[in-house]
Amino acid sequence: MNFDLTEERQMLQDGLRRMLGDVTDLKALSEGKYGWSEKAWGQIAEMGVIGALFSEEDGGFGGGGFDLMVVFEEMGRAGAPEPLLEIVLAGGLIAALGSEEQKAHLEGVIGGETQLAFAHGEPGSRYDLERVAATATEDGDGWVLSGRKSVVTNGAEADLLVVSARTGGEVGDTDGISLFLVPKDADGLDIRDYPLAGGGRGAEIVMEDVRLPADALLGEKGGAYEAIEAANARGVCALTAEALGLMERARKLTADYLAQRTQFGQPIGKFQALQFRMADLIIEIEQSRSAVINLAGHLDDAREDRELHVSATKQLVGQTAKLVVEESIQLHGGIGMTMEYDLGHFARRLTMTDHRLGDALYHLGRFTRLRAA
Repeated sequence: MNFDLTEERQMLQDGLRRMLGDVTDLKALSEGKYGWSEKAWGQIAEMGVIGALFSEEDGGFGGGGFDLMVVFEEMGRAGAPEPLLEIVLAGGLIAALGSEEQKAHLEGVIGGETQLAFAHGEPGSRYDLERVAATATEDGDGWVLSGRKSVVTNGAEADLLVVSARTGGEVGDTDGISLFLVPKDADGLDIRDYPLAGGGRGAEIVMEDVRLPADALLGEKGGAYEAIEAANARGVCALTAEALGLMERARKLTADYLAQRTQFGQPIGKFQALQFRMADLIIEIEQSRSAVINLAGHLDDAREDRELHVSATKQLVGQTAKLVVEESIQLHGGIGMTMEYDLGHFARRLTMTDHRLGDALYHLGRFTRLRAA
């Protein structure tokens, strides 16, 4: 099989790599208002990168699994924390379920003017997509939302939130989950944000009788679970591709350090024991790359096959990310732990990629259950 990028994807990769190399300043991220660079975001939008995350019918020019992989691997390689994953999740749900009026928001999203967030996780829900306790009740010609959402990435910065709430069934049921478009200035919406490790910001959201019009409902009442699971699969593909870029950058920083650090009159990279350890890292990263390619090619498969690839890939990449972080820091020695050195940023961000959308242990158990079923 030929895994070479198409000419268009190769051009996208090359252009994005050059642009991010010019505008990404890791040391300035913690000082910014959002935990990511407004300059970089403007360049990403101007270059048309966001359009690669959507199909042509939704106003983009890509939307496939390999488009996600190209964009997010380069984001990871640069260590850029701009909120593109939130666009894959929330924007993907708007594209999949939205009416024509709701899909009109995508023009501003693709242009970089409209920020999105997906408010789905709740206290105690862990990583189970079906554990939704927030409620939405019909009131006259509208809806009233109540409940809490936790660790909503980009939640305070988003102009529009895609919020899940239960309109039927019990907590833990796949049936009865609905989605709503909620503007950030809605009455009764309390948002408390905080910085995240590795860049960006998260938020705790409390909804107390948030009143929405009838057309805030995204898709059919109580039937959003399948779309949420499909969007989550695309999110895992994007996140694991970002982890690939992060691991490659951490490995390169480590290899460069081993070539410069001298002991007993020669670079420590010439010591055979360290060469073996670096070779092991390369092998593990390439195995993860194969898994991400496999997932990218199966995103449009039937649910049973797709979700097996989702959990298998997330588990393998999470396990490899942990190894890369541990080995890179240990091979660097004390400098690998300093805030001033770039490796610290990549290590923190890699750790966060494992915990988002289900960590390695969770997906190992999920894969086992799916396989048994």
